[in-house]
Amino acid sequence: MYYKFSGFTQKLTGSAPTAAYSPQGLRPGVPAEAPPMIFASPTKLVSEAGTVADYIGPNRVPDLQKLFQIPDGVPIHLKRGVPDRLLYRTTMALTIGGTLYCLVALYFAAQPNNK
Repeated sequence: MYYKFSGFTQKLTGSAPTAAYSPQGLRPGVPAEAPPMIFASPTKLVSEAGTVADYIGPNRVPDLQKLFQIPDGVPIHLKRGVPDRLLYRTTMALTIGGTLYCLVALYFAAQPNNK
């Protein structure tokens, strides 16, 4: 016997094989016409766009590759100077501070209540 979900009773009911193999929520086929465009702004073809898009800016990857490949003994995460050092030290300070805070919280949680 074949079963299908009844939308009226919200239970499984007996049905014919053809009804069981075509679920209620699915419609067979493809729509006859394309859906309307949501955004009606014209698009540029690749040939019209030129070599560099206006909003991207210049390509800085080759310059950064040269900077990061200099063999000067500085770790890669500190190669760009002061901003990298500041970010690294702030991250380390927050990590150590968070660890100490967790240890103090665990210490206070382990103490019995004085009642």
